[in-house]
Amino acid sequence: MGSATNQALAETTAALSAATGVDLNVARELFVAARELGQTSQLAGALADSAAAPAARAKVISDVFGAAMSPTTATLLTNAVQQRWSSPSDLIDGIEELAVRAATIASTEDVEAELFEFSRVVAANPELELALGSRLGVASAKGALVEKILDGRSGEAAVLIAASLVQHPRERRVRQLLSRAIRIVADERGRAVATVTAAAPLSAAQAARLTDLLSRRYGTQVSLNIVVDPTVVGGLRVQIADDVIDMSVSSRLADLRQRLAG
Repeated sequence: MGSATNQALAETTAALSAATGVDLNVARELFVAARELGQTSQLAGALADSAAAPAARAKVISDVFGAAMSPTTATLLTNAVQQRWSSPSDLIDGIEELAVRAATIASTEDVEAELFEFSRVVAANPELELALGSRLGVASAKGALVEKILDGRSGEAAVLIAASLVQHPRERRVRQLLSRAIRIVADERGRAVATVTAAAPLSAAQAARLTDLLSRRYGTQVSLNIVVDPTVVGGLRVQIADDVIDMSVSSRLADLRQRLAG
């Protein structure tokens, strides 16, 4: 991700934080806009063209989306296309991120935990992952399938995010889409996400101690997503963004085997 895109993301996130009337309808409309741009490369290219005047790009948004979207959504999209993005793909990603953040702002549910639980359902069902990730499936049918699976299990925001993302994967795997959304949700709520892999479920006391340790280490509130995997044998494997802390027995055994072999 280029420096231009990083700056653009900072500007659009600030605009979202300052906006009024952000609700799930705004998030839904932002997802629609991202999907439309993803399906129309010429439009995405024109809106991400920094050589074009910002006012001209804003007019395109008004002409294409203005009548069909709420004033809040139109304002956020206008702000987004007036930024400088490193590529059309980054612009689409940025609008999609705005949609995830808007859904998070509009919800009081634990959106992050609900998305994580759905990602575990996908991971445990190869046929479901294949169905959602197939290029041959109808996009709306994939969204409807997610809505059916999550009905009664997740809040509206998590359902909207998951169902929208699977309809517009853009060469990304389903679990990759969900992992990115989880990180965005956590960031919007001022947290970092730690994926903890353990051989057995952590007790409440163990989870609390680990949360406190990681929060102090990283200087921010850390939220745990716990994956139970008996193959780690014992200990823990913790991943926060690109940082991996591997304290698992399986890792130590693998290291020992490598040393003995070498």
